[in-house]
Amino acid sequence: MSFTMTPPELKTSSDYIEQVMTSVKAKNPAEPEFHQAVEEVFESLRLVLQRHPEYREAKILERIVEPERVLMFRVPWFDDQGKVQINRGFRIEMNSAIGPYKGGLRFHPSVNLGILKFLAFEQVFKNSLTTLPMGGGKGGSDFDPKGKSDSEVMRFCQSFMIELARHIGPDTDVPAGDIGVGGREIGFLFGQYKRLRNEFSGVLTGKGLNWGGSLIRPEATGYGCVYFAAEMLKTRQESLEGKLCLVSGSGNVSQYTVEKLLDWGAKPITVSDSNGVIFDPDGIDHEKLAYVIELKNVRRGRIREYADKYKKAIFMPTDIKSDYNPLWNIQADCAFPSATQNEINAKDASNLIKNGVKLVAEGANMPSTLEATRLFLEAGMLYGPAKAANAGGVATSGLEMAQNSARLSWTREEVDDRLHKIMIAIHKACFETAQEYGTPGNLVNGANIAGFLKVANSMLDQGLV
Repeated sequence: MSFTMTPPELKTSSDYIEQVMTSVKAKNPAEPEFHQAVEEVFESLRLVLQRHPEYREAKILERIVEPERVLMFRVPWFDDQGKVQINRGFRIEMNSAIGPYKGGLRFHPSVNLGILKFLAFEQVFKNSLTTLPMGGGKGGSDFDPKGKSDSEVMRFCQSFMIELARHIGPDTDVPAGDIGVGGREIGFLFGQYKRLRNEFSGVLTGKGLNWGGSLIRPEATGYGCVYFAAEMLKTRQESLEGKLCLVSGSGNVSQYTVEKLLDWGAKPITVSDSNGVIFDPDGIDHEKLAYVIELKNVRRGRIREYADKYKKAIFMPTDIKSDYNPLWNIQADCAFPSATQNEINAKDASNLIKNGVKLVAEGANMPSTLEATRLFLEAGMLYGPAKAANAGGVATSGLEMAQNSARLSWTREEVDDRLHKIMIAIHKACFETAQEYGTPGNLVNGANIAGFLKVANSMLDQGLV
């Protein structure tokens, strides 16, 4: 499947890409998310290889899809009843051509090798776009922190870090949080690392403000996504003021996407979790957002409780057998998928287009299927792919690393200003690269190519390693 027709002169490059893609699928069976992430990038690179035969000669594509290191290990721990529990831990150190590995840890039952490889692969190009010197990695475990006591989470994190500690460091690999890994988990992981290595260093990001964390880090992915959306709208002389916005999820990214949308005069009308969708036609204001944050972060409740408190809101349960998500079938101007991978399929994309949505900015990692992405591009929508639109989180992690290295702490305003400027720079790079390679307005191509070129050229400079 391709997003654009391939001109005849690119046939040689296309054949080469198909050959590498076939090899990726053969070497990495039963990893559909990884296949999807690689295919999406490769589609854009058809436009590059014709101009740069040196990448083909150096086998950059074959090298860039192979992780530099894959770690998989057993994580034994005791629950509160004294029973032994066993989970599996992972760290994918994908590419360090432009800096130490950087990427989150995800604790969720769905975690497996294929999902983490897709996330690590995406992370390489996302980190490249941030303008900061960071390579790409990802890790985590099939451990589920939901329903666990603080003591159980601590014992798991300490066991997990016993193995991980020997592979990471501030100049080697700097993990962060992701789904299921918030401030509590980062604290337990950091404490155990410090205990094992007898050093206080910036080895993890997302730390508490009292011990090396950065202001704006919790907000950064959501804020950055809104900043990116605003830049997309500027290209059409529009702004977020008064726009109806669909936001999925109700975790960290969603909460701060809603907050920044409110700050910029937009009207967010949805949030969701794995059980269903809240549609509030009156809009989710600051008071209602505070309730969502307390519900999800403190009480760890379900989003359906929102409709019990705010009577005009409608709760729509999620039907896993349905071929579409009701959240993406509501009339709006903008959509911010902020929950998880592949939450928007082709049917959802069609519904968004039918209901007048003109902009999609991805806060989650790869939330749109390849078919959905193709429909967005064919419809001429403003479409911000995840590796660009949600890069604010890892960019601010990079700013946290810089503060740790300098033993300094910047103000909230300074970090937010740097984040905003980084997101403007990312959009500019994507927009201009798309134009340079003959696909104006196609930020998927712009993001993939701009991110790839920096990494590929660095790999060429460093020889066959």
